[in-house]
Amino acid sequence: MPDSSSSAQEFPQIISFFKSEHFKNRVNNLLAEWHAPGLSLAIVSNKNVSSQGFGLASLDPETPCTPDTIFDIASSSKSLTAAAVGLLVEDDEKYQAVKWDAKMHDLLPEDFVLNKDSFTEEVTVEDILSHRSGVPGHDDAFFGLRSKNPDSAKTTTRRLRHLPISKPLRTEYQYCNTMFTVATHLVETLTEKTFGEYIAESFLQPLGMNDTHLQPSAVKAAGKESRLALPYQWNESKQILELGKVQEVPDAQGAGSIQTSVNDHIKWVQALMYRDGPVTKELYEGLTRVRIVQDTESSPEGRAPFASFTGYAAGLEVSYYRGYQIVGHDGMISGYSSRHFWMPEFEFGAVMLGNSESAGSVIDVLSKELIDEILEVPMEKRVDWNARAHQVDEKYQAFMNKSVAQDLKPDLEHPEPLKMPLSAYVGEYWNVGYRGLSIGVRDGKLFVDATERTMGFWLEFEHLADQSVFIVKLKDYYDGLSVERAAEFRFQNDQVVKVGIDFEDDYDGYIWFDKVEQNGE
Repeated sequence: MPDSSSSAQEFPQIISFFKSEHFKNRVNNLLAEWHAPGLSLAIVSNKNVSSQGFGLASLDPETPCTPDTIFDIASSSKSLTAAAVGLLVEDDEKYQAVKWDAKMHDLLPEDFVLNKDSFTEEVTVEDILSHRSGVPGHDDAFFGLRSKNPDSAKTTTRRLRHLPISKPLRTEYQYCNTMFTVATHLVETLTEKTFGEYIAESFLQPLGMNDTHLQPSAVKAAGKESRLALPYQWNESKQILELGKVQEVPDAQGAGSIQTSVNDHIKWVQALMYRDGPVTKELYEGLTRVRIVQDTESSPEGRAPFASFTGYAAGLEVSYYRGYQIVGHDGMISGYSSRHFWMPEFEFGAVMLGNSESAGSVIDVLSKELIDEILEVPMEKRVDWNARAHQVDEKYQAFMNKSVAQDLKPDLEHPEPLKMPLSAYVGEYWNVGYRGLSIGVRDGKLFVDATERTMGFWLEFEHLADQSVFIVKLKDYYDGLSVERAAEFRFQNDQVVKVGIDFEDDYDGYIWFDKVEQNGE
């Protein structure tokens, strides 16, 4: 293993490796193997920066990926959100009440109210930024721009009081995008600026990140639409890449929605790694202090070889590989994948952005191979990270394709016939947290069009048993992929009175909607 103390002399060689034909061929081969259209990469080693693009940002018209191509970086945005809150923590003059351990209800007494009083009183700033608040994701509860009544950061925050809590406070890591949107509401309320304005003034402008914006609409407003990478999804049955939909989701700001290039985002990685510009030593320590362990149940076999458990800090993950610290975050939404990370001991960092979900596997492989190169791991001792990525992908595909019928009715060989008329189930349903659900009929099946929600989708119901137990096929609005969920109708006096749907994986139960004449708004 190399001596990290002598990194200044030894490790600019990674730049030469990064620029080599060997590396370029490796990237292109991986893109072809994983059916990923494009990828942009940037690395920094001892303040030396190099970047390059591969493949295509757009298939029609054909537009090459460059280091200045702009991507949606999804959850890789979270460190900027946490840092925005961290600046408030540092500012004792204007925001004396804001501390990492400050109670959120004290800071937002009217808006931050949770489903249980004890949680309302105890959840802190750092709890919401480290996925340990006890509140699961509830991603399907919110409404986007396609809705007549779209959510905002404020309404998202106020909705929390109606969403069930699933775990005791600070006992388990549960990924919750919603809480990062709540964090932006805190920033906006205290600073009286929009979140976009605040991060631009605090980070983007001081660091010269002129190609970084919040939401695709801001990229277009800046006259840079031609530089936006378009999102793609590989269709296995058709063996083609299909164009997806760009996501404009102001109601989910803070959890994602940063649009940037590798040439710009590497500046953010450098600012963090070197505690430069607006990133002070105190801010860095606040962002990188681990609050909870993510994968407490994983066995050594379940983790990557030579890797530690992963801890979640504030919008950042911290882990160790072969004894060396790695700090960073990845991101994925339909049509985009991203990762940024750095190794403090070696003054090495990287940003990798792609315009497909499959690019996430390429990013994972390249990240680990670059780290092995930095650590000078002998070739014969290196893990075949690509083979491992395929194993992980196979498990994921098996999960996505899993039928819930076996779990619901393990002794049932075939679905029972539906004897009740479909009209008995049709109607308007209401849950105060998830709001309205309108069940109708399409192509002879019970059907819900929920595309007005932020994470838009359609639901198709298939009867399984007892005139009440159904399998729901949830089809994603953005990529067209489907996953099965469980559902159950409840009856009273032979009339349907409610429906429960397994919307939230981390919540042990259904989200129940009461049947009503109108949606209750």
